[in-house]
Amino acid sequence: MLTFPSVKTFAKSERRIGEYPNRSLKMKLLCFLAFLVTLAFGASHRVFAQSPGNAAPMNVVFVLCDDHRFDCFGAAGHPFLETPHIDSLARDGAMLTRAYVTTSLCSPSRASILTGQYAHNHRVVDNYHPVDPTLVFFPQRLQASGYQTAFVGKWHMGGEVDDPQRGFDHWISFKGQGTYWPDGHGTTREVPQTTYDGLNVNGKRVEQKGYITDDLTDEAIDWIDKTDRSKPFFLYVSHKAVHADFVPADRHRGRYENEKLPIEIPTVAAMDAGNMPMWVRNQRNSRHGVDFGYNLKDFSPEVYYRRYCESLLAVDDGVGRLRKHLSDRGLAENTLFIYMGDNGFQFGDHGLIDKRVAYEASAKVPLLMVAPGRVPAGTVFNDLVGNIDIAPTILDATGTDRLENVDGQSFWNSLCGNADKSTSRESLLYEYYWERNYPHTPTLHAIIGGRWKYIRCHGLWDRDELYDLEADPGEMNNLIDAPEHAQRIASMNEELWSMIQSTNGNEMPLLEDRGPLFPLRDSRKSKQAAFPAEFID
Repeated sequence: MLTFPSVKTFAKSERRIGEYPNRSLKMKLLCFLAFLVTLAFGASHRVFAQSPGNAAPMNVVFVLCDDHRFDCFGAAGHPFLETPHIDSLARDGAMLTRAYVTTSLCSPSRASILTGQYAHNHRVVDNYHPVDPTLVFFPQRLQASGYQTAFVGKWHMGGEVDDPQRGFDHWISFKGQGTYWPDGHGTTREVPQTTYDGLNVNGKRVEQKGYITDDLTDEAIDWIDKTDRSKPFFLYVSHKAVHADFVPADRHRGRYENEKLPIEIPTVAAMDAGNMPMWVRNQRNSRHGVDFGYNLKDFSPEVYYRRYCESLLAVDDGVGRLRKHLSDRGLAENTLFIYMGDNGFQFGDHGLIDKRVAYEASAKVPLLMVAPGRVPAGTVFNDLVGNIDIAPTILDATGTDRLENVDGQSFWNSLCGNADKSTSRESLLYEYYWERNYPHTPTLHAIIGGRWKYIRCHGLWDRDELYDLEADPGEMNNLIDAPEHAQRIASMNEELWSMIQSTNGNEMPLLEDRGPLFPLRDSRKSKQAAFPAEFID
């Protein structure tokens, strides 16, 4: 690590310069100024994290999968999904069993990953809001420290924006959600989410070659081969998959055609018996509910889930190809490899489709990390971590300057087995902000990550929620009205407001309407829920 010379050292330097009386004063001053510039530059750039034995600086590959829920891979105990390469990350490194996002929506979660901030601080609270140009992304720190940096895949912050962004030397992206295939085949949507416009490669439009998941892996591997081996690199691979509409690679379509949905969709009666909020019951018959999913006439959660699992197979293939390529090039032993979901996804859990809410299927994600010689193989890491912790953890792992004004914290030392477990957090703040485009989900704040989950809705005449995840992992028995939990609810509400206030979350972001509106219900399906009985005199 670089250190400033002491006053005594400076004095010696001055005397040493003074021993040469024939040099001009100008030359002395120039030499001294050059010395100060060198010190200033060195002080602003931390030395790279060294691998065991002080070898080369550590590379980082970060693979982000869209909408990958926590229980959908083999190592998580899935009954039929085959993900040998994602599973190998758990075998060779660590599986983090309590990983959550603080807002379960693409753009806010991605902004939290890049900044280490809650959505109320980075202000990217929906999928359309433009990104504040003053926000600092953690790859900028890596770039300033000498890392070669590349972004390959879905950016999806600021609506259709796919222009090259700060912090990345090499850039490949696409507008909005992108398309699985250039010709759009395989989709069931009558109106596509995004019109095909190819790829943006370093500011130039380039045709997409084939299936997007495979193409992004190809581009990532190609960039690795072009890097300067004398410098470390950071590669961010951001998949479109497995975002709806789920379109598998042709080679995988139909693989799970006969498999059953391993998720129990509750009946309306069960939701009423479980004291579920009125808004949850009503969302069942909406674009984000099982009775009217995505406005598709023939929507089937079971078929949708099969296509989702089949779409994941190409992502798993990509993980395997990346890891093999790193190994073949002699880079694997000195590379931190991270795999994560940007949020979860519901397939009938609580009668809902999509994400946004604070339930486990929506907010909990897979997170696996491999770092040979640092993270012990086969680690099962049970500390609570969030997407806001990714930026500080990567910067800590690489020995790079920290970001300022972050809400997250590094878990690197704990993951490597070097930290006091008392430093781990007990809970995370969850937040989601209502948008007119999707009026089914209210503004929500919650305390998540522990045994007890407390969810508070804002702006609705409705009940809040309390769940005991040990006794009720499916979160179907709302205990908010149970007298025996009154003190717990009061305490958690106080904790929630403390977390909001301590992170400058008192001001609610208000945004102008952007994007299409989806307010419809199906008149033939489930009816309006009854008003909460506790509010009726």
